[in-house]
Amino acid sequence: MRAVIISEGRLTWGERPAPVPKAYELLVRVEAAGLNGADLLQRAGRYPPPAGVPADQPGLECAGTVEAVGDGAATFRPGDRVMGLVPGAGQAEWAVVHERLALPVPPERPLSEAGGFPEAYCTAHDALFTQAGLSVGDRVLVTGAAGGVGTAAVQLAAAAGAEVVASVRHEALRPKVARLGATCVAPEEVADHRPFDVVVDLVGGPGLSRHLGCLAPWGRVVVIGLGGGSQAQVDLSELLARRAVLRGSTLRSRTLEEKALVVQRVRHHVVPLFAAGKVRALVEATYPFPEAEAAYGRFAAGAKLGKVVLVRA
Repeated sequence: MRAVIISEGRLTWGERPAPVPKAYELLVRVEAAGLNGADLLQRAGRYPPPAGVPADQPGLECAGTVEAVGDGAATFRPGDRVMGLVPGAGQAEWAVVHERLALPVPPERPLSEAGGFPEAYCTAHDALFTQAGLSVGDRVLVTGAAGGVGTAAVQLAAAAGAEVVASVRHEALRPKVARLGATCVAPEEVADHRPFDVVVDLVGGPGLSRHLGCLAPWGRVVVIGLGGGSQAQVDLSELLARRAVLRGSTLRSRTLEEKALVVQRVRHHVVPLFAAGKVRALVEATYPFPEAEAAYGRFAAGAKLGKVVLVRA
C-alpha cells in the first residue's frame, strides 16, 4: 500500500506493507485523514509516537470503510463506514483501528468531514465534560477557538446550554466562529467578558496567567494546547482566591482503556448531534494524499477555520 512517510523532515507518498488487523481490530480502507498539531511535531522529530507505531508514518485519525475485522471484533462489519482514533499511521491507503476506538459515520455526513471528526471531538468533549465538569448555564472561554478542537469545543459547549466566549486571533475568522454559538473576541478582549466557570486553553504560554485572573469562584482551567508556548508564570494567589482547578490533558498517550471511555462518551453524546447536523467537523481544505506536503504547509500557515484533511484521490 501507499502511505504518507516522513523522510528527513519532508513528506513523501511511498510504499509500506499493508497492515493486518489483530484481535479486536478493524482493517479500514481510508478515505480521509485529518491533520493535527501532533503530526507537525512528529514530522519535526519532537513528538515520537507510542511504542510499536512507525515513527515515520503520521496520522492520529481517519475515516473510511471497514474491509476486514480481526478475531473477536463484533461491533462493526465489512462495509460499515467508520471513523476513529489511531496512535499513528492513519494517513495511508489502509489503517487498522481498534474497534473500541472506532465510531460509526452517520449516513448524512461525508467521509471527508468524518476524517476530521475523531481527534477534535474526542479531545474537546473530554476537556469540557470529563476534565472540567461543564454544566448547563456555565460560562465558558475557549482560546484558540478557530482550529479543529476549538470549533468543536465551541459547538459542544453551546449545544450543552453554556454561554460561550471564543478567543480568536485572526479578525477575519471571528464572525465565522461566532456563528457556531459564541461571542467571539480578540485575545486581548477576553478580560472584558469575565468571569468564566470553565476555560479550555488551546494556546498555553503567557496567556494562561491572564485566564486564571478571569475565573469565577470554583473555576476550572484545562490546558490542551501549547501553540503559544509551554512556559507560563502563574500567580498561585489567583488559584487560592478562586478555589480554582488547573489541569493539563493529552489524548494520544493514554491507555486503550482510557481512550475507549472517551470514544464511547462521544459515541453516545456527540455522534447523534453530528448525524443531525447540530455539530459539524469544519473542514478548511482537503488535499489528495500525494499532496501531503502542501496540506501540512496549509496547516502550519494558520488562519484557518477547522481542519485540513487528506483524502483519497
